Amino acid sequence: MQLQEVSTKAQREEFIQMAVRLYRNEENWIRPLDKDIEDLFHPETNKLFKTGGKAIRWLLLDDQGNTIGRNAAFINPKWKEKQPTGGMGFFECINDPQAAFLLFDAARDWLQEQGMEAMDGPVNFGERDKWWGLLVEGYSPPNYNMYWNFPYYRALFEAYGFQVYFRQFTYMRAVRGVTLDPKMEERAKNILLDKDFQFRYLKGRELWEKFPEYFMKVYNKAWARHMGKTISEREARLMLTKMKPVIDPYLVYFGFYKGEPVSFFINIPEINQLFKYVNGKLDLMGKLKFIWNKTFNPPNKMLGLVFGVVPEFQGKGVESAMITEYRDNIAEKKLSYKTIEMNWIGDFNPKMMRVCEQLNASIYKTHHTYRYLFDREKPFERHPVFK
Repeated sequence: MQLQEVSTKAQREEFIQMAVRLYRNEENWIRPLDKDIEDLFHPETNKLFKTGGKAIRWLLLDDQGNTIGRNAAFINPKWKEKQPTGGMGFFECINDPQAAFLLFDAARDWLQEQGMEAMDGPVNFGERDKWWGLLVEGYSPPNYNMYWNFPYYRALFEAYGFQVYFRQFTYMRAVRGVTLDPKMEERAKNILLDKDFQFRYLKGRELWEKFPEYFMKVYNKAWARHMGKTISEREARLMLTKMKPVIDPYLVYFGFYKGEPVSFFINIPEINQLFKYVNGKLDLMGKLKFIWNKTFNPPNKMLGLVFGVVPEFQGKGVESAMITEYRDNIAEKKLSYKTIEMNWIGDFNPKMMRVCEQLNASIYKTHHTYRYLFDREKPFERHPVFK
């Protein structure tokens, strides 16, 4: 077997095609957009390179010159870990431990050369909302930009010595006809009696002009201390621009107190139900297929991207009121979606797990984010739990 570093146009194409061939008989796999993957590895399209990020990719060939595996490793300068930690991802391999271990070794050795002491995988060279974690339970079609892999991958990772750093749960429930936990219903009633609170979706110009400001204000209070990252109004506007081709105004919902945003949840139609028809390419034909299916064969599933309540209103029933108002006034009356899946929640976030359980949602898929310590004598620690 021979490792090749990806450097040429042909090798970059083979990095994509290797996975296409590997999963060609798997009906549940949905081919990611080629551009979504390729853009991660170029300074022109991934700003992490400009702040010190580094990335490398490999192909693994058998003795006959056939590609039997691929892998990538990267340094994300934004990561703040107890020990310097790099990432590995976009791993694909035949069911052969020797081949898999060669790919893991390549990532380990390169990261060690960069001064790292551990590697997490499989993860993304970017944010946690994309390509993060190995699928271990729930082998239904993947949501957009989430890993789908064969079940044997778990054995390959764990045999090499990777340990579970945290588990990621994707919850699902029906959109309509769902009752909530009685305590949640009661807390909601108390908030809704207070006329200073208002819960609504954003209509028309308000969506396009005010969403970035509203989102930034709530996100930076609700999530920044956990994720170690704030978001600017410009970044929020860019996020909205990216969602524009698929956004459904009914799926963007905010809570306000005395006119100030204090909570939100952001959903989108599950667009992998559309991208599965474009064969990885949004060229002219791909765009036409996307538009046709969006119009005549629209998604029947919605995906919950992010949920947040500012700290001063957490635990007081605001989330309950927002959800019950949405259920009664939007979900039951205006939506045709059948199910909703919540973007993964780590087992380090028990508060959000309890919210999902109170919504009568159940775990539908489980992913693992693994960590491998290069010093095999060093004690392993799992991801700290959010308090």
